[in-house]
Amino acid sequence: MSSSEFPTDVRYTPEHEWARLEGDLVRVGITYYAQDSLGDVVFVELPEAGTRVTQEAPFGEIQSPKAVSDLFAPVTGEIVERNEEVVAAPELVNEDPYGEGWLVAIRADEPAELDALLTARAYEELVESLADEA
Repeated sequence: MSSSEFPTDVRYTPEHEWARLEGDLVRVGITYYAQDSLGDVVFVELPEAGTRVTQEAPFGEIQSPKAVSDLFAPVTGEIVERNEEVVAAPELVNEDPYGEGWLVAIRADEPAELDALLTARAYEELVESLADEA
């Protein structure tokens, strides 16, 4: 596994979302592992700005020819932006999951919720354990 698969400037959920604190916003996407497992992403359903989300609750869907997967909020708060580029071109999730393929930006009620998420090393260990089970 390469370090580009596990950036250290983000936190991770056990459901394979990443969250990056950017000022007072939390930018959210799916991990390299998630997009790799899904295969070619063909559709992304994201809520509109202004939508309230709750940590660990589904907030949208991502689809590939293999599967439809729920997206889970890493923090509680309000969506202030959704990535319209990804809605129009879902393949961005595959091409750049930690960059241009981000999904939403959330104004977190409690940014400290990020501290409870997995570090890059803990997430890498989770992914390795999943590979061992396969």
